[in-house]
Amino acid sequence: MTNSRVPDTLGDMVREVSAGGVVVRHTAEGWMMAAIEPRKEDSASRSMKRASQKVLLALPKGLVDPGEKPEQTAIREVHEETGVTGSVIRKLGDIKYTYVRSWGDKQRVFKIVSFYLLRYEGGRIDEIPSAMRIEVKRAVWVPLDEAERKLAYRGERDMVRRAQEYLKSHPEAA
Repeated sequence: MTNSRVPDTLGDMVREVSAGGVVVRHTAEGWMMAAIEPRKEDSASRSMKRASQKVLLALPKGLVDPGEKPEQTAIREVHEETGVTGSVIRKLGDIKYTYVRSWGDKQRVFKIVSFYLLRYEGGRIDEIPSAMRIEVKRAVWVPLDEAERKLAYRGERDMVRRAQEYLKSHPEAA
């Protein structure tokens, strides 16, 4: 897992290893979770957005850099994409899928994303470097009990369910 882009043994498929976080904070209103609205500019996304007019929300995540541990990546990506810092509580699980790159080589990619539950430590939501706006349209706090309905991807919704289950069974986490 030290190299995030290693050719797969099944032909010419590229393998990517990423990590991300479900960062939560407890407020008077209950648990809140940081989510991002990715900036998607490919034609399929634009037509889908026009058709549904629904905001696409996702969890912050990104490629594991060489020499970096996945939990370090999760902390870094959460900070880069949301503006908040968090500490790892536990690993939630992995999502595995394939996709075809919409840029460059149009190559088929097998991707593994490890997700971690993070406790909010500080920072301001959506206070991110202007260079990150290429990837992230905005970052927002979402009530954790609504996050499952608002996230666009099934695997990420599953990670939110796992976070909710953990927090319910570990009230000391608050």
